[in-house]
Order: sequence, then structure tokens, then C-alpha cells
Amino acid sequence: MIPLRPIARWLAALAVVACAPAIAADPPTSFPPLNKGGIEGGVERAKYLWSQSPHGKMLERLLPPSIEPGELPEPRSEGARLTARYCVQCHYLPSPQMHSADKWTTIVVRMVWRMQGKGNLGVVMKEMMDNVEAPTDPEIVALTRYLQKHGQKEMDPAHPALKSEPGRMFSIACTQCHALPDPRSHTPREWPDVVERMKRHMAWANTVVGPDSLKTMPELHTSEIVRFLQRYARADGPAVTK
Repeated sequence: MIPLRPIARWLAALAVVACAPAIAADPPTSFPPLNKGGIEGGVERAKYLWSQSPHGKMLERLLPPSIEPGELPEPRSEGARLTARYCVQCHYLPSPQMHSADKWTTIVVRMVWRMQGKGNLGVVMKEMMDNVEAPTDPEIVALTRYLQKHGQKEMDPAHPALKSEPGRMFSIACTQCHALPDPRSHTPREWPDVVERMKRHMAWANTVVGPDSLKTMPELHTSEIVRFLQRYARADGPAVTK
């Protein structure tokens, strides 16, 4: 079984954390600014800044810690470097497969807008994280292209299989956090492990901070979802021999 994230209650819990009295932090030590170096540096810098911020615990709840910089597609590419440099300033590193290519375009625009300190949320982000930096125009282009290239291959929302009960369960569970993945993205043998990994992410997201009344745990069986995905998965390729 898999816990479904109660989105409204989850957001309310974040508000509880955000409004909590600030805890006095140790005086911040010297930490280098973002630079053109390796992709690990930005993540470590962000974690340090979170530890110094009274809003750090809230920032940690925005995305699950699902991927490390070295696990990004083409980890030595400029796009991977930019993802690890900018995206981790206010939340854990996102997987490019969180969204489809077309959605990444608007998401990057929205995130850059906030990194530039524009709009109400931009001001909030500047207050929560010291020295938030925004990418340059050429970097925005490179970052967007990278995320689009490795974005989620989305299932056709008009696919008749989604009208079935397992299809509806699959859609409800998966679209809480990312684009609806095409079952052909994996083989029948791969899908159980993928679903298990998503199950851990959703359990993490359902860890609510705040009053006990917010800590509800609705559940959904994943066995039907796995069978649905396996039914429409791409065929297993030939066995690899060494």
C-alpha cells in the first residue's frame, strides 16, 4: 500500500513550520559563492545555507531527496551542472523526469522569476535563502534544453486504459508529483522497482510537521498499479550476455 499525500494538509503543515519561532543558529561560517566548478558544490552549499536558515526545515519538505548530482542524466554536461547549481538553492535536486518537456519550459520561467526576487514568492525566497542567484539568459536556454531533453515521456491522457479503475488509480497516484509516465518508459521487470521507489518518495512527502490533526494517512494499493504498468510496458529486450 502507498500513502497518498494529502496536499492541502501538507501545505498547511508547511505554513505551521514557516510561522514557527526562529531557532537561533550558530554564526554562519565563510562559504564560497556559486561558481563554475563541479556539480557537487552547489548541493553542499545549499545544504549548509538550509542549516543556517530558520526556514530550512520547510525548504527540505518541498521535494523529496530523490536524486544525487552524479545520478543526473549526462552528469558531466552543462545542463546537469546548471541544474545542480541553481535548482538546489531552495529545494532538493529535481529529477528531469519530474515533468514533461513542454511543462519544463514554463516551470523554468517561473523558478527563474522567483530566483530574481520578483513577485511575492520571489521576495519570500530571497528572505528564506541568503544570496539566491539566478541564471543568465544563455544559462536559462541551456538549462531548459537539458530538462526538456531528459523530461518525462508522458502517457497520452486520452488513452482508453486510463478510464479503467487501475488506470484511474495510476493517474491519481502519479500526477500528485509529476507528469503521468508512459508505461513504455520501462519494461515489466523494471516497473515494480520503480513503483517501490515512488512509494518511498510519497511516504516521505506524507511526513507532516505540525498538529496531530494534520497527520492523516490515506492509503492506496500499488499492486493494481504495477499490473497496469506491466500490461502496457514496453517489451523486455534480449538478455544481455557478458
